[in-house]
Amino acid sequence: MNGERKSAPPRDGQDMKLAHVEFYVQNLDEVVDWLAESYGFAKSPEADVATSADTHRSAVMRGGLITLVVTQALSETHFAHDYVWRHGDGVGNLGIGVADVTAAFEDAVERGAVPISAPQRNGTDGAITAVIRGFGDVLHTFVEHREKAPAVRVPSSSVRRIDHLAVCLEAGELDPTTEYYESALGFSTIFEERIVIGSQAMLSKVVQSPSTEITLTLIEPDTRMDAGQIDEFLKRHNGAGVQHIAFETNDIVRSVSVLSDKGVDFLSTPATYYDALADRLDLATHTVDELRQHNILVDEDHDGQLFQIFARSTHPRNTLFFEVIERLGAKTFGSGNIKALYEAVEAARVRGETST
Repeated sequence: MNGERKSAPPRDGQDMKLAHVEFYVQNLDEVVDWLAESYGFAKSPEADVATSADTHRSAVMRGGLITLVVTQALSETHFAHDYVWRHGDGVGNLGIGVADVTAAFEDAVERGAVPISAPQRNGTDGAITAVIRGFGDVLHTFVEHREKAPAVRVPSSSVRRIDHLAVCLEAGELDPTTEYYESALGFSTIFEERIVIGSQAMLSKVVQSPSTEITLTLIEPDTRMDAGQIDEFLKRHNGAGVQHIAFETNDIVRSVSVLSDKGVDFLSTPATYYDALADRLDLATHTVDELRQHNILVDEDHDGQLFQIFARSTHPRNTLFFEVIERLGAKTFGSGNIKALYEAVEAARVRGETST
């Protein structure tokens, strides 16, 4: 052998699933109660709750096809400890379900992934896991596919699955991060754009697993323009991280209504946004009055429409928040809404009105 090592051929990645999203938190019980009371997620039975007296406590929350893991470090040796110290509560780990953990890990590392923990058998349930680095301080844990669990009904919100996660990156990190996911995990860039909002701008690329089950919207600030919301997130969060998680629903009007009744506070929308809506597009479902009543936004691309709304952040650092989204064919991520919202606010400002 001459010492040279050829890269392994890419895995097709068709088996990759978003097994779970793991929050690293300071107080597990508070976060579990909040997810249950505000969003209707159900805590799994005791057998489905991982604990370790030495290093951490974890609780599993389910809703629809969504699995959220909430982890509190009990030792400085656990990843959650340093994460919370640096960033506060937030998304610290994405579980990626694969058929063969060892093969997936070795392939990813061969293609440039940064290894954190080699494949090992979990003492709690005997499953094999392996860990690689993702973006910022967020980890990705390969986990074995389990027998498909039935969807957990969440009457409070009717959330079905995670549509995407939006990730804020430091300026200059968008291209290297995109290349990392394409090279190490075989993701594809399915959408990219530059969004200008007044004197601010952001650059975005959306990467998606070959299975289409994992979608990350990667965003960095455009430093040629004024500082804006992405810069503010990076400052408050102390670096790159997940800005929001989008929960998909089949009926956004119903979901927002019920969530609002349970105390979820959504961002309001200027009346001028709805005044101009009829000139922008013809609604495929719902009415302008319904959207106005619930502050729901609507956008359109060549494939269809999407309806979305953002919950106000309850995070102490005003960073992480949730989105509720309903897709009727649309493949994009609502950039038209950002522009339309800015124009509506500006129109209200010119007329001397107050946004409501």
